[in-house]
Amino acid sequence: MEIKKNMLVWIIIGVLFLSTLFLMYKSTTISGNSVAGGSENIDTSGWTANEIMNYEMHDTIPARLQGKVAASSASSGTGMVGGC
Repeated sequence: MEIKKNMLVWIIIGVLFLSTLFLMYKSTTISGNSVAGGSENIDTSGWTANEIMNYEMHDTIPARLQGKVAASSASSGTGMVGGC
């Protein structure tokens, strides 16, 4: 009985180890919109340095480009909470 429990524990450990290896391999081979490669897809020529940094680090597109805030009022701070 003790040998069967030991064998079951080692089988479970082996399955967990193999699944961990598989998931690590899969996560390193994922291709898509990554943070490092995302800036080639969008034209950032008219963006400020802060907007480019926010896009590269957080994948956020400025609100003025999404149509949430009009382009003329984007610099005046409308829509900002506590904006100065």
